[in-house]
Amino acid sequence: MSELETLEQEFLSAIDTATDLPALEQVRVSALGKKGKISGLMSGLGKLPPEERKSFGQSVNALKQSVASAIEDKKSGLERDALNARLETEREDVTLPLRPAPQNEGRIHPISQVWEEITEIFADLGFAMAEGPHIETDENNFTKLNIPAEHPARQEHDTFYFNEKQDGSRRVLRTHTSPVQIRTMESQEPPIRVIAPGRVYRCDSDQTHTPMFHQVEGLLIDTETHMGHLKWTLEEFCKAFFEVDDVVMRFRASHFPFTEPSAEVDIGYSKKGNELLIGGDDNWLEILGCGMVHPNVLTNVGIDPHKYQGFAFGIGIDRLAMLKYGMPDLRAFFAGDMRWLKHYGFSVLNVPTIAGGL
Repeated sequence: MSELETLEQEFLSAIDTATDLPALEQVRVSALGKKGKISGLMSGLGKLPPEERKSFGQSVNALKQSVASAIEDKKSGLERDALNARLETEREDVTLPLRPAPQNEGRIHPISQVWEEITEIFADLGFAMAEGPHIETDENNFTKLNIPAEHPARQEHDTFYFNEKQDGSRRVLRTHTSPVQIRTMESQEPPIRVIAPGRVYRCDSDQTHTPMFHQVEGLLIDTETHMGHLKWTLEEFCKAFFEVDDVVMRFRASHFPFTEPSAEVDIGYSKKGNELLIGGDDNWLEILGCGMVHPNVLTNVGIDPHKYQGFAFGIGIDRLAMLKYGMPDLRAFFAGDMRWLKHYGFSVLNVPTIAGGL
């Protein structure tokens, strides 16, 4: 047996008897490392006579490939054995209860949840969602909505104004999401069917009012809409939102500059102990304002009031959340109290759907 064959048998035997990865690595270093025996043979090729170099080099390369292949095979087997041993020692009892995870601890704010519920309901009724800027022009926020210059809503005690510009105009923090309706009617041709949820701002703060709150407004413009369509839409919304089979609503004549005729809507409810139940007509609770879009508003946005008409309504998202989930103080919504949020908040996996329930 030649020297190379002896060396090969020596390394193959060492590889075969290696019991773990560190032992196998020692064999690899002693054979193929920079100072290993096979590497030493390769570095000695230059000292051989030219006629012997080729055959000797081929033999050493064959030895090198044989040893390297044996090491890889052994390494795969040892890694597989190590993994199986680890799996045996790291078994989990899947019958144990889950540890609290971030998705169990985190909470969706009630406003965000109710916002999604409202969007889901009106999407099912065929309404698209429209958005607009929070900082608006006086024209979009008041003038185009048929609100006269002397109207109390335009006074500084009720509206947040920015500093006056050189041309005398002043921008405002929008007091309602009606400017989104103006922008939509100016940019789209009828028929139009949209809702506009968002933050709005007014100078007011008490148990049921905050300087910033949330509102959703609806708008439908076409050639045949009437108050009966408005009534049906609001009834279907309330039944879906409060998850009841029937609701009792009454429309009281009112006045809004941007609708004519206008109405405030009350919903019937009863009390059982401290619980408020939607349904019946024992008591009445005002929930929204609505009406047919004023012809002046249509004219202001370039829509022919002799051809088109429509309805609009506005609902306070915060008030709906308080009513549905029994939260008494609106100011707590924005206090950042984690105890309150943990009590009233919703699971991140509780996505509202019409089919699965809100």
